[in-house]
Amino acid sequence: MRKDWDTYFLDIAFRVAERSTCPRRMVGAVVVKDRRIKGTGYNGSPAKLPHCDEAGCFLVNGHCRRTIHAEVNALLECTPEERNGATIYITDQPCAECAKLIISSGISRVVYAREYPPDFDWFALAPWVEIVHLPVTD
Repeated sequence: MRKDWDTYFLDIAFRVAERSTCPRRMVGAVVVKDRRIKGTGYNGSPAKLPHCDEAGCFLVNGHCRRTIHAEVNALLECTPEERNGATIYITDQPCAECAKLIISSGISRVVYAREYPPDFDWFALAPWVEIVHLPVTD
């Protein structure tokens, strides 16, 4: 059976996550507009700095601070025009910081697979952003 578009692009996000360099949580994100991929991202260290899989995770309060989150890397690949009104597909529910960036970037729809409840639900303050939880089934 042919996959629907949401499942198709979410599957791609999981493939992108395979490039992640943080072994604690491998996350992938894909920005899509008009059924065209505009940018992809995975969690990894800033350019020219050591990655978690090389230098170990830099943990602060149980969270790795060495990496840039997948959502941020995907958004950075896109122009403002490409982000405006686009959908971002993410393997994991965005954290509160990524949620704020997604809202500010002009993304209008978020589709994620795995739950990762943030400490605050910024999307509740932005009802114009559609949130879709599409759990992975094996």
